[in-house]
Amino acid sequence: MAGVLTDQNRFQKIPNLKAFPLRFFAGSTNGETMGTAASSFVNPAELDGVGSKPTAQALARRTRQRRQILAMISASCVIDAGVLLLYAQAGTIPVTIALAYAACGLAMSAIFLLLSELGFNDRFKDHYLVAPQSTAFMLIAVTFIYVAPQVGGLFLCTLFIVFSFSSLRSTPRQTIQIWTAMTIGLAFLFLLTDKPISFPHDSYLERFASMLALVLAIGRCMFLGIFSSSLKQSLYQSGLKLKEAYKRIEELAELDELTGSYNRRCIMRMLDEEIARAGRNGSPCSIALIDLDWFKRINDAFGHPTGDEVLRTFAITMFANIRGSDRFGRYGGEEFLLVLPDMDTSSAVQALDRLRAIISDLDWSAFSPSMKVTISAGVATLKQNETADTFLARADSALYAAKARGRNRITRA
Repeated sequence: MAGVLTDQNRFQKIPNLKAFPLRFFAGSTNGETMGTAASSFVNPAELDGVGSKPTAQALARRTRQRRQILAMISASCVIDAGVLLLYAQAGTIPVTIALAYAACGLAMSAIFLLLSELGFNDRFKDHYLVAPQSTAFMLIAVTFIYVAPQVGGLFLCTLFIVFSFSSLRSTPRQTIQIWTAMTIGLAFLFLLTDKPISFPHDSYLERFASMLALVLAIGRCMFLGIFSSSLKQSLYQSGLKLKEAYKRIEELAELDELTGSYNRRCIMRMLDEEIARAGRNGSPCSIALIDLDWFKRINDAFGHPTGDEVLRTFAITMFANIRGSDRFGRYGGEEFLLVLPDMDTSSAVQALDRLRAIISDLDWSAFSPSMKVTISAGVATLKQNETADTFLARADSALYAAKARGRNRITRA
């Protein structure tokens, strides 16, 4: 019979639903295609907590990223200091300018690194302190343009590097603030002073140093663009993981962990929805309360772990042999509720008797040579203006009648 698990090997391959909750299993009933298994869950522990305090792992990752950025800033300062040493070799500026610039840049990086390691940054929403860092390094650049305007072109290039770094994490508001601070500094230099800001080019070494300053500045901007693209890709992947996490949370709120069927709260909501739909459309709706016969004896004789596997196997078989429009959930213990939209009593009883035969005919010897599992069910069809409580009560009475008549049978209300 299509869609039915009938041999020992297939029982041994039944997935552990605790690790992989299932919404629907592939199968067919009357030619209808079933839904597919729910997608696997991606562990969200790698993501920052959203709406909650960041995890220790998230804080550690932030610290690593801040170290990485500050290391690149320090390297950039050293590169500029190297070009300044070439200018000093050409006699354009004293060596102390190059050394002082390197010392200021590295000292500022060390200060922000210390704040980061002490956890000071994590007190703020902007835990990278983009605006303070960008302002500090812009102030250093503007100061050295004022002190050494004869090589001011190099420091103007540095401003582009600062903006490139800030663009990695700055918000639109922070970008405007940083741009405004830079504009004020440049207005002071160009409009309120007569400093001859230039790229020196009188000697060959000066021309080489100026060319190197431009090439290295453009190279760093390109590198930061690549780094920014990597961050965006990482953010995109994190977004996908977060989306999967939300999807997983929604599934866990609806599914019974043991069997993968809908939990009681969810199946009761679906029952209310089907009752309302049937009332609007005037279409029939039936339900079946299903109970595994003598399930307590199975637990007592074979143990609860085996009992759990029996419940999982039963749920899988049900999913494989119901329609895509049917709703199947765990009502409590070994009792399950099957909602059958657009089915009258006769069709519902026929469908349940077919399911009963499938369960009874399964080879349960994979669990124990002496094991035999059967089900009983009570079927009820919705009456006009009937509530979910009375609807369920009639199905429950029919289920008890099936048990009283010897079990392994279907009884209509």
